[in-house]
Amino acid sequence: MTTPLLDELPTNTTLGDSQQSPLSSRQVSKFDDALLLGIMASLAGCGLIYEYLLSHYAGRILGALEAAIYTMIGLMIVSMGVGAFAARKIKCAFTGFAMLELTVALCGSFAIIVTAAVIGFGQQLPLTIANTLGLPPDHLPNGGFIASLQTLSEFLPYVWGVLLGLMIGMEIPLIARVRQSLSEAHLLHNAGTIYGADYIGAGIGAAIWVGFMLSIDIQLAAALTASVNLLAGLVFIWRFWAQIRYAKWLLVGHIIASVVIGLLAVKGPSWEQHFNNLLYKDHVVYAKATRFQQLNFTERLRGGELPPVYNLYINGRLQFSSSDEHIYHSFLVHPTLAASARHDNVLIIGGGDGLGLKQVLKWQPKAVTLMDLDKDLLALFKSPPADMPKHLRDALLTLNGNALNDPRLTLMVDDAFNGVDKLIQNGKMFDAIIVDLPDPSHPDLNKLYSDLFYRKLNELLSADGVITVQSTSPYHAQKAFMSVGKTLTAAAFNVKQYHHNVPSFGEWGWSIGSKMGKNPQQRLAAIDQIPVPEEWLTPGLIHASFEFPKHFYSDIDNIKVNEIGSLQLYHYHLAAWSENEVINLF
Repeated sequence: MTTPLLDELPTNTTLGDSQQSPLSSRQVSKFDDALLLGIMASLAGCGLIYEYLLSHYAGRILGALEAAIYTMIGLMIVSMGVGAFAARKIKCAFTGFAMLELTVALCGSFAIIVTAAVIGFGQQLPLTIANTLGLPPDHLPNGGFIASLQTLSEFLPYVWGVLLGLMIGMEIPLIARVRQSLSEAHLLHNAGTIYGADYIGAGIGAAIWVGFMLSIDIQLAAALTASVNLLAGLVFIWRFWAQIRYAKWLLVGHIIASVVIGLLAVKGPSWEQHFNNLLYKDHVVYAKATRFQQLNFTERLRGGELPPVYNLYINGRLQFSSSDEHIYHSFLVHPTLAASARHDNVLIIGGGDGLGLKQVLKWQPKAVTLMDLDKDLLALFKSPPADMPKHLRDALLTLNGNALNDPRLTLMVDDAFNGVDKLIQNGKMFDAIIVDLPDPSHPDLNKLYSDLFYRKLNELLSADGVITVQSTSPYHAQKAFMSVGKTLTAAAFNVKQYHHNVPSFGEWGWSIGSKMGKNPQQRLAAIDQIPVPEEWLTPGLIHASFEFPKHFYSDIDNIKVNEIGSLQLYHYHLAAWSENEVINLF
């Protein structure tokens, strides 16, 4: 991986390098030169993948993906610079490089699984101590040393990042010294050719990450990346055996490491998942990493004739609980369609679990379009795979009423920001629009809460239609909640906001808007019954949900609209939930 320290590429060989090289020729073969540059390019790709692996893991398991990526890349770049300086202390570049690749391979292959083990056991430690000492559930030892240990464990991915960065930073100076020791002819263009190989290799590594490794288990990706480091070391030992001290021992070390890394590639993913499952209070019955997110399904058994409670977590955050998802989705859907003049043609953005769609279908629409980015998530709830436990498959299809297989449904797998443009270009219009997206906890999600995106939705909504947007918690994220409402207003909607308690989430809120005529609250005030089968929601609950505490909106004039590119809502949300981003016992 690239380091900015060009001055670390030496202009003459060190004593250690020259003593180790018996080559009398001052002209290295084209094969050796191509081999060294190929090794450098491969290692550059590995270095970039390690950055992505560690930041990706930190973001998916610990939350705050965007912050994790920026922090990890920054730390590794600085560490690489320090490593480049440190490389001058290695006397023999040949021996040092062979040992370095063995160490990088072992660290890279173990980083994810060791981190998962430490974090998982750290979260289980209070429960283990409480069970051993017979403490009651409300007296778990969560403070003091244990709390410090849990907090420190969250920084472990960054520790690995620093260690790997230091070693990756040594690779370019050592390869440069090896090339110089083989041929003085390379002095003039040594830096340029090595950095060229490094840049190209990093680009190939990025393409491999995006095109392949994002869709496989992260521990398997780590083991595959480490195997490239190990292979580079083996090839280097084979070709420069005479120049390497302790070559036999290093060869044995590489062979042993090959067995270990092979074991981690085969067994590591299941071990890692077991450690990750320790983060959840309930039993994890199924887990899947998609291209975009980590999905975990948990099961909580209850006594008597009560059915189990199933929860879905996306990147460690609760997405729904089967015990009360009907509360959330009833408030999301029924006020929207009750306030709309018609409900023949409905658009749902997000909601790939089909739970909101199930509520929409109660209104007997003629057509529903559901747009979601993650095709793997849609597949889990449409046609659960064979590797999912049968009782979970049955439970998911029961929860969403098999709605994703309804003939009136059109599924669009697309990024919503671009997908709505296609709908506009095709002249589509909808009687109601329901936006059921995750909270704006990432800049990419922030744009789906922007004034520009809502203006696009305005073009898709019929004149007497209604739009509803899930708007995070008005209790925990008051500024973010109000900003969603103001942003919808800026997009020419007549907006009202409402809220209700969802036990699994706490107090939750929605923003509802119309284009013309009476605002949604006025329209809903006229209803005295919900004209669809509904066992929980009542008109009285809907009417009451528009009431807020007396001074709730007292600061509304200071709340900013989430203009496209401003990241205003993202910052509101980040500030409000920062204290809740640490790992909890789910």
